[in-house]
Amino acid sequence: MSIVSVNNVTKKFRENTVLNNVSLELEAGTVTGLVGRNGSGKTMLMKCVLGLVSPNSGSITVRGKCVGKDIDIPENVGVILETPGFLPNFSGYNNLMQLAKIRRKIGKAEVRAAIERVGLNPDDKKHVGKYSLGMRQRLGLAQAIMEDPDLLILDEPMNGLDKDGVKDMRQYLLDLKAQGKTILIASHSAEDIDVLCDTVCEMDKGLLTVVR
Repeated sequence: MSIVSVNNVTKKFRENTVLNNVSLELEAGTVTGLVGRNGSGKTMLMKCVLGLVSPNSGSITVRGKCVGKDIDIPENVGVILETPGFLPNFSGYNNLMQLAKIRRKIGKAEVRAAIERVGLNPDDKKHVGKYSLGMRQRLGLAQAIMEDPDLLILDEPMNGLDKDGVKDMRQYLLDLKAQGKTILIASHSAEDIDVLCDTVCEMDKGLLTVVR
């Protein structure tokens, strides 16, 4: 069953075509990888799926609902998009608690569990402004998973992680897939893509080609 259907989507900024007639299906319980150089359209495709950018033509449905018509922004989606942004003078735990209060779906226990699951300490009082890039990335994943979404859209989630962190993250994403989660991931790492992905799509100058 398709969780996400991208149908002939084109996005232009004046004369610049960022997405060129892109079509893609994300099946439930699978991991789809996007590869391509910077500026190829990977992040823009993710933004369109999330309802953050409206395409000039084509349509995107998430769980059967048309983004921009039936829904503005898809529900039950975990996201890492570009560099995760947090309040620098709050701890990681307090940052996630602030986010959890917005939708009121989860409480302290779920936030603590998500932080521990990505290898951080929920009792660490260090402000996020003093986090390393790898720690911020881990906190970004904790934010993405804490409400137990069934769809994850992850833009370079391994960025800044050390070797052990990458290994942990890969295993965790495989565990999520085994639970039936649907994952769209962009990565510059060929090994990440090989280990994680059922389907691999290459993007180049706004064109998408399924390569595996």
